[in-house]
Amino acid sequence: MRNTASTLEIVDVDTGERTALATFDDVIEAPNWTRDGRLIYNAGGALNAFDLETRAIARIDTGFATSCNNDHVLSPDHRRIAISHHTYEDRRSRIYTLPLSGGHPTLVTPMGPSYLHGWSPDGHTLAYCAERGGQYDIYTIPAAGGVETRLTDTPGLDDGPEYSPDGKHIWFNSTRSGLMQVWRMNADGSEPTRMTFEDSNNWFPHVSPDGERVAYLAYRTGDVEPGEHPPNKDVELRVMPSAGGPSRTIAKLFGGQGTINVNSWSPDGRRLAFVSYRLKA
Repeated sequence: MRNTASTLEIVDVDTGERTALATFDDVIEAPNWTRDGRLIYNAGGALNAFDLETRAIARIDTGFATSCNNDHVLSPDHRRIAISHHTYEDRRSRIYTLPLSGGHPTLVTPMGPSYLHGWSPDGHTLAYCAERGGQYDIYTIPAAGGVETRLTDTPGLDDGPEYSPDGKHIWFNSTRSGLMQVWRMNADGSEPTRMTFEDSNNWFPHVSPDGERVAYLAYRTGDVEPGEHPPNKDVELRVMPSAGGPSRTIAKLFGGQGTINVNSWSPDGRRLAFVSYRLKA
């Protein structure tokens, strides 16, 4: 993606009004919105913090973890951050935690690849997508480390697990019905329920802070295979009620991988942060 430039944006979920915050001559990905008014994003394997008031950018010290991908999640109290870092030994993604202010990463998942997506509201558990034995499924593990628990075991790809604010459900995306669609299950993996029925490939459901709405990324059918989420595609940001029902498009953009891989709702639940892209001449 060396020929790609990025724009960090926010969109008002109710009005669709978009605001461009900053442009970058290279690729940035996956903003998290902190309670103190910053957007945490990854670029070139590093994590950075964009101050919404001053527009200043500061790098977060992640120690040896300098190959971070776009799967990073804030702890419920916003004091720590969990990251997915490609280890130097085998280049497989593994999950670590460290203080949000920066510091030494602590390994959580000894096995890889493991791609982080969710942190339980009580702070005790991480949810992630992992490949074990050639199949990608959803797992959980204690945030302090321990034994992982497999929650899904179906043909195809299950990805993007994220907890609801009350901790009762995990939202995820799955190809089990053919196209990639948004699903929800109980936090223990029981009662999987399909939540979108659209002629599109839908990725990365993110639940609003009040638990009432879910945002996700939609690729046009035919542009990608159901199990793919590449960059540099015409995509849509959509929002649907968490109880189920029709979705509505709040933004159309050139993006995909990196746009909203992680939860990017504002703390007040009125806006989403995202990244759009453009190809350089």
